[in-house]
Amino acid sequence: MMDWLDLLHKYKLTSIILAAVIAWICVYIINKLVHDFFKRTHFIEERKEQTIESMIRSLTKYTATLSFIFFAISQYVTHFGRVLTGAGVVGVIVGFGAQSLIRDILSGIFLIYEKQLHKGDFITINNTFNGTVEEIGLRFIKLREWSGKLLTISNGEIKQIHNYNINQMRVIERVVISYRENPDKVWEVLELACEKINEVNKPCMKLDATECIVEPFKVYGMTSLNASFRGIEYTITGLVDDAFYWDAAKQTRRIIAQTLYNYEIRLAEDTMLLKQAEDLHTSQTLENSGHITTLKD
Repeated sequence: MMDWLDLLHKYKLTSIILAAVIAWICVYIINKLVHDFFKRTHFIEERKEQTIESMIRSLTKYTATLSFIFFAISQYVTHFGRVLTGAGVVGVIVGFGAQSLIRDILSGIFLIYEKQLHKGDFITINNTFNGTVEEIGLRFIKLREWSGKLLTISNGEIKQIHNYNINQMRVIERVVISYRENPDKVWEVLELACEKINEVNKPCMKLDATECIVEPFKVYGMTSLNASFRGIEYTITGLVDDAFYWDAAKQTRRIIAQTLYNYEIRLAEDTMLLKQAEDLHTSQTLENSGHITTLKD
């Protein structure tokens, strides 16, 4: 046994390679055990299990990497332990410019501890970046955008999170109707649309403990009498399960549009564009009339 230790000490490069292999094996085994544990148990929600697993995977990777780096340095620096003790671990970390690293790690821990997001959630970060959480690490969050691009954001850079997957979501659809339409008729037509929406979106609705719908789709009311100077705005709302929010919202818009079309309810039109179109038509008519008059002369 001592011969092997002397051999490894004598050939430092060999010991470093062996340490790298051991670190990789340890990381693999730990991640495998954690994955199998969550796969066989159902103590918590699946998304939370995936979140914890992602964090543990990141933690083991960073721990193994830092341990390997310190070990490799100790092979070539005499009394490396005394150097760390004398300079202070904090001083060494600051010397390597790791302030941002510490900030990212602490921010990542708080994100998980405060349950602000989970793996698989669709979120908006800093009112700028949108996507599905693909991985939560100690330093970074990886978002898969709708276009397919993978966006990596430092945890310390996150100031605001809009999470669309926290238990429930309210579908809010607004439609601006022409002033020329009778409000009573519009209301009746939108209520018919809500009946159809509730029927189609029934599997998506948010249910309470007694399996009753918490908030079915309904006409919330007139939310503006002069929306953008174009018409009267009506709003339809309904509470759905967060997992089906996007499907429910798409179905809601489709049914509203089809119902308005079936009952010949006109949407508001941009009066400025109509005025421009009328002026253009008048101008062309005058030009044609003048051209015809010239030909007669």
